[in-house]
Amino acid sequence: MSKNLLSKINEKMYDFSKGQKLIAHFITEHYDKAAFMTASKLGGTVGVSESTVVRFATELGYDGYPKMQKAMQEMIRDKLTSVQRIEVTKNRISNDDILAVVLNQDIEKIRRTLEEISKEDFRNAVNAIAKAKTIYIFAVRSSAALASFLGYYYSLIFDNVKVISNYGETEIYEKLFRICSDDVIIGISFPRYSNAAIKAMTFAHRRGAKVIAVTDSMASPLVATADYVLIAKSDMASVVDSLVAPLSMINALIVATVLNTELQVQDTFNRLENIWQEYDVYRNDGEEKQN
Repeated sequence: MSKNLLSKINEKMYDFSKGQKLIAHFITEHYDKAAFMTASKLGGTVGVSESTVVRFATELGYDGYPKMQKAMQEMIRDKLTSVQRIEVTKNRISNDDILAVVLNQDIEKIRRTLEEISKEDFRNAVNAIAKAKTIYIFAVRSSAALASFLGYYYSLIFDNVKVISNYGETEIYEKLFRICSDDVIIGISFPRYSNAAIKAMTFAHRRGAKVIAVTDSMASPLVATADYVLIAKSDMASVVDSLVAPLSMINALIVATVLNTELQVQDTFNRLENIWQEYDVYRNDGEEKQN
């Protein structure tokens, strides 16, 4: 099996010159940005010459910078297998640093999400959701947890929410066959991208529904059929998918939707509070602890 770009970088890290190490660190942490930079732009970003970037690509065994750039773009599209993730993680994080490194990487992904998201798309997505006749939320595999979280709160706010996350391919279309131009579908998928999510969003797009993609990059295959794209940074170079930034994005989406439909939501939650209190759903602070 041929080695992926990050493995090649890790193997040669100690042999790189100072300038090459700057390039290596930038690609390791920001491969999705570097993948669409020219050699000149990448060099300018990290503070080295264009020729240093070209030599860096050659040092890694690529026949010029365009070949290395293609490798980075393939990483975005296909990402790494689970075995490759473990290999890269082992090289990047020592046992003593795991907690600090993972938490700091998640902080960085939230910061980058804030920088890269389109605020216009976010506002338009919220408006489309508030006006939709039916709201479909689609996600499978690890992203299904995000769909469940979003669906839980949206089901409290609206009475027209359908979460699709645990169905076979045939059942997916059975769940979506009524979708129309009055509806919205929120498709959630991160590397490695789900073919089911791509097909479901394409189906909804052809039916005229508003399509909202929650994904990690404009290079994501979900973008092609999306009316609005909500970028939330994820990280393929770890053992598990990091969903911290996507969950933060979904939190913001819920809050914005609540504020967009404030009067309706206030009435809904007033009625819910009465039900929760009547049926002792939540423990009151004044209650004595049970033995």
